[in-house]
Amino acid sequence: MPDGNDLSDFPIINRGYNSVFLLNRLSIGLVMPLESYSIGAKPTMAKHIEMAQLAEALGFSALWLRDVPFDVPSFGDVGQIFDPFVYLGTLAALTNDIALGTASIILPLRHPAHVAKAAATADVLSDGRLILGVASGDRPEEYPALNMSFPDRGARFRDSFHYIRALENDRPRHEGHQGVLRGTMDMLPKPVGGRIPMLITGGSQQSPDWVAEHGDGWVTYPRDVASQHRVISEYRNRLAKGEAENRPVMQSLYVDLLDDPDAKPRPIHLGFQSGTEFLKNYLSDLQDIGVNHVALNLRLNAQDTETTLKLLADELLPDFGHRGNLP
Repeated sequence: MPDGNDLSDFPIINRGYNSVFLLNRLSIGLVMPLESYSIGAKPTMAKHIEMAQLAEALGFSALWLRDVPFDVPSFGDVGQIFDPFVYLGTLAALTNDIALGTASIILPLRHPAHVAKAAATADVLSDGRLILGVASGDRPEEYPALNMSFPDRGARFRDSFHYIRALENDRPRHEGHQGVLRGTMDMLPKPVGGRIPMLITGGSQQSPDWVAEHGDGWVTYPRDVASQHRVISEYRNRLAKGEAENRPVMQSLYVDLLDDPDAKPRPIHLGFQSGTEFLKNYLSDLQDIGVNHVALNLRLNAQDTETTLKLLADELLPDFGHRGNLP
């Protein structure tokens, strides 16, 4: 099979996408809200704007918002509470350069016309800083509340994805299960770069070939380095085999940072507790295997969030902090 390293640089789409994702480089972003809260608890959202602005000032590459319509107690995590698109508009007005991403919008729970309109608006208001992660959803309890079926969410995801792509064209034409566009009207505004960069999360109920062909990148989950290397190589081999442009890979990571920089790792939910040295070495390994961005989640971090952000910036951003050449 072809080697994914033979692929070219990433496509030029917008300011956010091309500042966060650089070939053979890893950048670091943060999952909102920037505060710690335990399983089953709700974030306070205290100082959330101040923390976002601090993250930008310290040089982190992106802020990532989740889409959690309902608080499902059995899931144990309500997310950042605020609607992601309203929140994107607020952050667009109160930050200047940091990329603003979603990880991820649950396409089957929203009409694609509304997603397209909101995403293009956020992209324009932020001067091209939006990165739209999209997913099929993993909370079955939410679907009956919206009179939708959970098992067929993969088909709705596909239909929504193509609908959104169609709306990026002038006087679009599209025929799908969620509506027909006959070329007699348009949707405004258009995205700054001509299209919204859409990253597909996990499998999203699609085949691996479909994910590689259609997404502008791939959002995957934390794994040990050997396993992550294998799945990233498979993804990039599919890109090369399908003669697609090269596309970035990002992952999330829960961290609980300890005072002792040499503290050994201990597993936590979707990540680990450790000192900065282990975290730095782990990120370096991820960069070597082709991960282009890591979104750190501080929800389970015991230390003061502001202190942790400054420590992460001091210890990690000299090696992994960059905002690339903006188009």
